[in-house]
Amino acid sequence: MARVYLSLGSNIDRERHISSALEMLTEAFGPLEQSSIYESEAVGFDSPAFYNLVVGFDTDEEPRAVQRVLRHIEAQNARVRTKQLSARTLDLDLLLYDDLVVDDEGLRLPRNDITRYAFVLGPLAEIAGDERHPVTGERYADMWSAFDASDQVMTRIDWPPVETL
Repeated sequence: MARVYLSLGSNIDRERHISSALEMLTEAFGPLEQSSIYESEAVGFDSPAFYNLVVGFDTDEEPRAVQRVLRHIEAQNARVRTKQLSARTLDLDLLLYDDLVVDDEGLRLPRNDITRYAFVLGPLAEIAGDERHPVTGERYADMWSAFDASDQVMTRIDWPPVETL
């Protein structure tokens, strides 16, 4: 079995799409290890704030099969893909698949977002802090403590959301 980590993000009807994704991922892959959920501003484009988190799970599925399931779940949540950065109902990205290093036809592992974005590295370090980046060999906890997140503010949110009357 392979240990897989995914990032999840949504900035359109965030609660509904994150809840839906977590339910569909559990149905597809079994129990999930889940980070806290964080609210963060869009990076690189003007858009409403996102909810972001990372989940981990074990699977016998190959990386491309996992990626196909992720695209299906995004489609089931009305994800529209564009060439430009924009708001989205759901964004599911395969970050890690064991220690596999791949750069081939739309599949890149480990995903570069790990070293670029606080909303990916922070939640990953929360649930996989002692794991090591397959290229650099650094622990995710150490990478996070050295990361300059001053321009990528994240706020931990309460989950599940509290219904207001």
